[in-house]
Formats: sequence, structure tokens, C-alpha cells
Amino acid sequence: MKRLSAILILITSCTFLHAQPLFPADGEVYIKSTVPRIDVLIHPDTLSWIYANVESDHEFRAVFVFDNGNVHDTIRDIGFRLRGNTSRYSQKKSFKVSFNTFISGRKYHGVEKLNLNGEHNDPSVSRAGIYWDILRQCSLAGPRYNHVRVYINGNYHGLYINVEHIDEEFAKTWFGNNDGNLYKCLYPADLTYRGANPDLYKFESGGRRAYELKINEEADDYSDLAHFIDVLNDTPLQQLPCALEKVFNVQDYLKVAAVDIITGNWDGYIYNKNNFYLYHNTATGLFEYIPYDVDNTFGIDWFGIEWASRNIYSWAHPSEPRPLFTRLMQVPDYKAQFTYYLKQAIQQVTSRQDFLDNLFVIRDRLQPFVANDPYYPLDYGYTIASFNQSFEAGTGAHVPVGLLPYLQTRNTSALVQAQNLNAPPMIRYIRHNAPLPFQEIRILAFAEDENLNSVTLEYRINGGGWQQKTMTGNRLNNKTTSDGGTFIATLSGMDANTLLEFRIKATDNNQVTVAKPCDAVQYTIPSPNPIMLYINEFMASNSSTIADEYGEYDDWIEIYNAGGQAVWLGDKYLSDNLNNPVKWAFPDTTIGAGGYLLVWADGQPTQGSMHTPYKLDKDNEEIGIFDNEASGFALIDGITYINQSTNISMGRVTDGAVEWKLFDNPTPGSTNSMVGIPEIPAYRLNIYPNPSNTGFIYLEEFETISIFDLSGREILPAVTSQKIDIGSLKPGIYLVRNTTGGVAKLMVN
Repeated sequence: MKRLSAILILITSCTFLHAQPLFPADGEVYIKSTVPRIDVLIHPDTLSWIYANVESDHEFRAVFVFDNGNVHDTIRDIGFRLRGNTSRYSQKKSFKVSFNTFISGRKYHGVEKLNLNGEHNDPSVSRAGIYWDILRQCSLAGPRYNHVRVYINGNYHGLYINVEHIDEEFAKTWFGNNDGNLYKCLYPADLTYRGANPDLYKFESGGRRAYELKINEEADDYSDLAHFIDVLNDTPLQQLPCALEKVFNVQDYLKVAAVDIITGNWDGYIYNKNNFYLYHNTATGLFEYIPYDVDNTFGIDWFGIEWASRNIYSWAHPSEPRPLFTRLMQVPDYKAQFTYYLKQAIQQVTSRQDFLDNLFVIRDRLQPFVANDPYYPLDYGYTIASFNQSFEAGTGAHVPVGLLPYLQTRNTSALVQAQNLNAPPMIRYIRHNAPLPFQEIRILAFAEDENLNSVTLEYRINGGGWQQKTMTGNRLNNKTTSDGGTFIATLSGMDANTLLEFRIKATDNNQVTVAKPCDAVQYTIPSPNPIMLYINEFMASNSSTIADEYGEYDDWIEIYNAGGQAVWLGDKYLSDNLNNPVKWAFPDTTIGAGGYLLVWADGQPTQGSMHTPYKLDKDNEEIGIFDNEASGFALIDGITYINQSTNISMGRVTDGAVEWKLFDNPTPGSTNSMVGIPEIPAYRLNIYPNPSNTGFIYLEEFETISIFDLSGREILPAVTSQKIDIGSLKPGIYLVRNTTGGVAKLMVN
């Protein structure tokens, strides 16, 4: 059987810029159809020490066993510790499992860490998960989750929620890149302006930073956060939309704010200036808002506030600044759009009978595992009766209302409070396919409105007159909506160095027209690059193949010069993100004609001039060589790969060839051999349209194909045809494979 892990995809010009979240599948780790069992085996004395030192974040070696009925795996040398804030002092603790603490780069089904949350405040043990379900149904980025049974040294510790950890792996999974700054924002992260100096935002509270940098910690550069906060607070209201939308994904945040208020998430930003992340998405240049720690929802209350009836427009803390919510509510268009999103979430999600009925499906699935949870009663005296009751009624104290009545009251009161505002059309996720000379130009955008009339591409070429072209609507998330969706327009290919400028216009039936972005997108068709540099071979998991000058077995990339002349590399770049060309500049060195150069991708640039500040990802990564700034950082050569094996390199079948193979006898720094691992065939498979927005793809001939997500999970079983229905696929990136091993990357918008 051909191994999916061997697939390599050449990058041409199919990358879309300014794309929406990728919405990964739950996979084995977050499967919801069952309640997996997790066992942690750790020395009893170590476990006692962990319980006696609740503030410690020290990770101890342990053994991890996962069983979901489909997979049963044992992983040794994982890191294990307590997690959380106030929950550390609860009887039912929360835990963090780390697969890469003691073995660098290791993942389990693409995941580096697990958060096992005890949910001791919530008698339903379900509120956080239901929040994440609503967020996902509203097409917003948020952690995957499921419920699991946790055993430590064979002793049942109860029912837990297993929540995806928000880190660089989360950013890569959801946004396709992970080299932007990621800030964990905890109390008192109110996003108020503290001054122009970025270091002012490194202030601490409770022994940690309120805005704690979680990616690029060594650089410790808060300039982007300071600029965003400056724009948010100091831009005059009339100018705020144009200025803020250059640095922040406003539309998605308005939807998150609507979800927070519907679910009563008072422990987030709007009321408690707490529990959210900001990720600086390098594909878009925009900050993304990601909620976090959402168990204090659906009526849980510690303040005597009726969250189910609190006014949706004055939901923020009454005596403290919350500029990200209050300033947006002062912009009439944003207030109207927030109202639209809130009504949409209620009508399409939280008031639907199937959604409400599913609350009791969740209850019945979890009930057996709560009934014998020995830690469930310890903090608040909960019993199995409390669990059953919590879905339909309050249990007293900080849980005055049950899940179902909370939602019914909140849905009704929110719709009564919602003002009759005509939201202008909403436009987001504007992107294009970065075309090469004379390649068809495809421009996409998501547009929606209660009464959407038309969506138009407005463009001009080389500063000439503005032209217009109607954009056509397409399927999204396996449904066609009357109020919006993804729209596309195509233009004929253009010559190199042509400047294309464009924006998107949407008009509703009230003849209200919106144009986005305020400043037109500019794209110059790149010149063909005659530089014959190739990524010739690489290894993303090296444990014994070749050591660097420090004796360390690190990831490596081999560059090959196929040209007849030496090439100076001092003005060129090597990156692991095709949307961020300048992550690492080559040193002042020359690669001779027919020569090879080995670069260590080890995240240790202080070890020498050939060591990059990033490592390669074993599961899913990009590598690109880019030309100098004068060329617009033109891509010289680039690839995307998935699922590499330790000490197996991937390289071109011969130096500079189109085809790639896996090599069990790697050749770093020297010529590639025709002899690789024979089961890996040529990868090429032609499908169109790609990206697809029509609900169908077409093959060049009648054949059998299967479709997989990027974790290797089969999404569409084998089907034989020339026209393939992909209407069931959500937006994202997939791999299409035929029976002879041909493979192509498919993008669904």
C-alpha cells in the first residue's frame, strides 16, 4: 500500500492570500462519538509531590495511554503537570500533557500538548464544550475538544474535557502559519493604550505578564501589539474602520463578541478583561481574536448578575474601559453588523431545535462517566442528580440556572433587545491566487447581508481606469445561503510586472454599497526568475543521519545550484512560511555552479551562520527560497510536505528534477540518487477547478480517487468518476489521491 506520508506537493501559484481559518477535522484525539480513555502512569511519589506543590509548572516524565476504541497507543516520556489558575486549588485538578517536552518535535496525531480540564465549577461538565460547538458552527476559529475519562496509575480521576492547546501548533493548524506573535491575554488585559513604547505592554499582574508572548519569545518584540492597541484607542471614530481593518480581523471579532454575549462568557475580554489570545496572522497581517477558558458561561455567576437578560449593547464592565468592544459599538456600521451576527447565531444555531435537543444527547453520553467520578462531588457536593438537573434547572449557589432555560431566556431577550439596524454588507476573507505571468487570476471574497443584491470586483491595471466585473456566488460549508457566501471573479493572465489593483464592492437590496478594503489591494505580477536554485533534499526528523558542528542531529535542508554560474546568496532568503519570505537571510556566501549547500533548520541561529531561527515541522511544513527585495521577494523554489519519518529524507529523484522520492539512504550535501524507497510514486494528479468553489472537481480522465485531510484521515472514500462531488467538504486544504498513487492538493473555498 502506498504511504500517504510520502506525498509532497510542489507549490506553484495556488496559494490564496488573506484566507479564512482552515477548520481541521477532529481526528482521533478529539473524536466525539465516544468518550476515550486516557491513562497516565507516573511514580506515586511524583504524583504526591505534584498535588502538594500546586503552583509548580514543573513537568515530570510519565507514560501516556490513549484508547478511543479505534486506536490504542502507548507513548513514553511525556511531560505531565497541573494546569490552570484557581482550579489548582480545587479538589478535582486539571492537567497538562506534553508530548514534546522530553522528545523535541514529537506530536501525537499532530498535537503537541493536551489540556485536560476538570471543569469543577460546572455541574454539567459541558458548558465549555457547548461554547466551542457554537463557535465552530459560526465558522470561527477555536480549540477542538472532546470529553475523556482520565485514569492515573489505574485510578479513575473522573470525566474531563480535553481541549486543544493554543500555541504555535494551533496557529499552524488553523491559520496555515505559526511565525506571527501569539499573545496569551489574561486579567487585566483590557487593551487600553499605555504609551508608544512597546515594552509598556510587558507589565505583570499576579507574577506573569498580562499579555504573555507565546511565540517568538526570544525576540520579545511587542511592537505589533502596541501598534494595534494604539490604532484601536487613538484613531478618531470616523476613521477607525479603515485604520483598524488594516491590523485586526474586525468581522470575525464581531461574531465572537456575539457568541460571548449569547453564551454569557463574562470571564472573557468584554466583562472581565481576561482569557483570550491574539495571534498576528502572517498570511493576512491581521490580529486574530481567539477565546480561551470558557467554562464560566451559560448562566454560571459569581456576581449576582442576570447574564441571560443583560443588555447586549451595554454588556461590558460598567466602570472600566473595554475599547475593543465599546469603541466598535460606537461605530454605527459595526454596531449594526454585530446585531446581524448575533441574530444569525441565535436563528441558525442556539434556537434551533436540533441544537437544543443535542444538549440531552450530550447529557446521556456523559452520564455513566459522571456517576462514578470520585472527584466530581468534592468541590461543591455535586451528585449525579446535580448533573442530570443542571441541563434543565439550576443547582444553586453559582449555578442559578440550567443550560436549557438559560439559552431560552438569552435567545428571547437578545432578540427583543436587538435594535432594528440595517447592517451594511459585510465583506471579509479577500484573497487571490498570487498568479504568475499569463496565469489566470482568481479573486475571492466572502460577502453576506440580510438582503444581498450583488458582489462586484472593481479593478484597474497599471494605474488605468477602474473596471468592474460581477462576482459569482458559490457553495460554502456544504450549503448555499440566501444571505451570502463566497464569491469569485476571474481575470485573464497578465504580463510580468503588471500592477493589478482591486477591491470588492457589495450592494444590498436597499442600495447600500460597501467597498473593501479602504485602500485597494495591490499585486504586481512577478517576473520569471532565471535563478536555478532548488530545494534538493531535506530531513524534518533527524535522530542519527548527520550531525552539525556541535554534534547535534538537527533538521536540515540541502540547496542545489543547477545553473552554470555561481550564485551569491547574500541577498536571498530561506523560509518555512511561503507567506513570510524573510524569516532567515542567507549569509554572505556563494554556491558554485553544480554545488550543494547544507542549512541546519534547528532554531539555533547563535550556533553559526548556517543555522536558521526555525525548525522544520515533521507533520506539515513549507520551505521556500526567495530572491531579494528588489524582486519583491520572488519565490525561486518552494514546496509543501506532510508526515515525514525519522531519518528518512525527501529529495528530488535526481538533482533538480521535478519528481520527489523518499530516501532511506539520505545524501546531505551531495548528489541525489535514483534509488529511493520504491513504493513512493510520482505525486502528480491534475484536477480542476482548484481551488474549487463549485461543489465539484473534474479529473483529466475517468479514474478512482480518495480525498484525505492533512492529518491523513480519509474524508471521502474511493469513488470512481471523472466528475467528483465535493459538496460535503468544508473550506480547507485536502489531498486527492488516485489508485496509482498520484496526488494533488485541493483547496476548497
